[in-house]
Amino acid sequence: MITLRDIRLAYGERVLFDDINVTIGPRDRIALVGANGTGKSTLVKAMLGMEEIDSGEFEKQGFVSLGYLPQDGIEAKGKTLYAEVETAFADVLELEKKIDEALERTYELEPDDQESYDLYDMIGEWQEQLDNHEPQKMKSRIERTLQGLGFSREDFERDTGEFSGGWQMRIALAKLLLQNPSLLLLDEPTNHLDVLSQNWLEKYLAGYHGSLMVISHDKAFLNAITNKTFEIKFGKLHPYNGNYDFYLKAAAERIANQRKKADLQKKEIQKEKELINKFRGNVKKAGMVNSRMKKLDKMELVEVEREEKKIYFRFPPPPPSSAKVVEVQDLYKSYGEIKVFQGLNLRIESGDRIAVVGVNGAGKSTLARILAGTEPIDSGTRETGVNTVIGYFAQQQAEELDASNTVLSEVEGVCEGNDDANPRGALGALLFSGDAQHKSISVLSGGERNRVALAKFLMHPANCLILDEPTNHLDIKSKEVLQDAIREFKGTVILVSHDRDFLDPVVNKVLEVRPDGSRMLTCNVSEYIARIEKEQEEEN
Repeated sequence: MITLRDIRLAYGERVLFDDINVTIGPRDRIALVGANGTGKSTLVKAMLGMEEIDSGEFEKQGFVSLGYLPQDGIEAKGKTLYAEVETAFADVLELEKKIDEALERTYELEPDDQESYDLYDMIGEWQEQLDNHEPQKMKSRIERTLQGLGFSREDFERDTGEFSGGWQMRIALAKLLLQNPSLLLLDEPTNHLDVLSQNWLEKYLAGYHGSLMVISHDKAFLNAITNKTFEIKFGKLHPYNGNYDFYLKAAAERIANQRKKADLQKKEIQKEKELINKFRGNVKKAGMVNSRMKKLDKMELVEVEREEKKIYFRFPPPPPSSAKVVEVQDLYKSYGEIKVFQGLNLRIESGDRIAVVGVNGAGKSTLARILAGTEPIDSGTRETGVNTVIGYFAQQQAEELDASNTVLSEVEGVCEGNDDANPRGALGALLFSGDAQHKSISVLSGGERNRVALAKFLMHPANCLILDEPTNHLDIKSKEVLQDAIREFKGTVILVSHDRDFLDPVVNKVLEVRPDGSRMLTCNVSEYIARIEKEQEEEN
């Protein structure tokens, strides 16, 4: 369906893509993975013609359509939500044209040609899509998709310009899903979704008839929807015929095999050198010596793939805590006419590990700030335990760094009052060592900024950690390190996140925040989702 042939791209001495060759088939469901900065988003943009490459080509059949969801930057306005999403069906005639073109192509092929089989598969899918464009089906599909992504029926007639950035991305995603392109290219599609909307999207994509290529740092999401994994590493693309868990195992086996071959080759080389040295002065063995020397010269050395650097850190040991960590009673909070909390009662106990979940706009981040003591309340009370020491990591923490500082000076600036702080050590553990500690904040990527913010957070011991979307801009391996650090931490943890794979192993409670109230459940997030689905089934 789409072939990437000899794709090469370099920025100065930094080679991003080094002769990438791979084919995407009509049924492929691909996870595009790699550490931050390896070029995942750049490759997708290059496939769309939005990014120039140095050499190589993308071969795509004319009837293949691409649908792209970027990480951010999309805005719609001037139409109602329903009318905006309805524009997704403007390509019905285009579908008919693609079917005609594909049928024309089949006439040129032999009946047993693989391309012919692929074409008939796609023609069948396109015909099914056309059938689905009946007016009554279009309406129900629009409503189902919008509600699955978290919109209410009351939102349908709102102007799209009224929706915030996260909801704008949901609007774009809804239109994209309804368009049914041959290949969906999704760059971090779950970034703006709550756990329930993400669960709906997983099920939708699992039944998607076309191909997918997804960039995501959510392992559970990738495992649920993909059957192939493309890893970009040091400029090379390595394909694996399985989901993310399969890829992890296969990649480890591949590197282990490389090491084994390299060790065997070293032993072989050593053996040949010993023979050469032993008989070098023997005239009768000159032919054998020359033959073995030529063999060594021609031998292609087995190279063992380099390992990518990995962050490592632990939270400072927590000070002793009282049984009550923080409590709010009869809490009221509003922004103008928008009422966020009305009479909320909540008590956090020592040792609680809580995932805060809820739809976007329900007040999760507001509650995190209130518990941290950085957000004023309208009425009610907020009390902390006598020994409570709160460490708060805000969602926008990385954006609030001083761009005029260096990495080191930014972290050193928060060390006052803590003689045990080790800013250089923390930065080194977070992959800022040597000259990297003297880089300006202004030139850092989103992932690097997040790591600097995390280093600042580590400078003061606390017994209650409140973390609002701490995994933003972290790749999968870095998230696992953060997960390990939380698991090892002996204090209380409150996490605002939509990443089920990240949350499940480290939480023992779920705090559901809703516009009409809140409730605390003793379970992890997967168990919470199962409970919600059961409740919805019983209601219906």
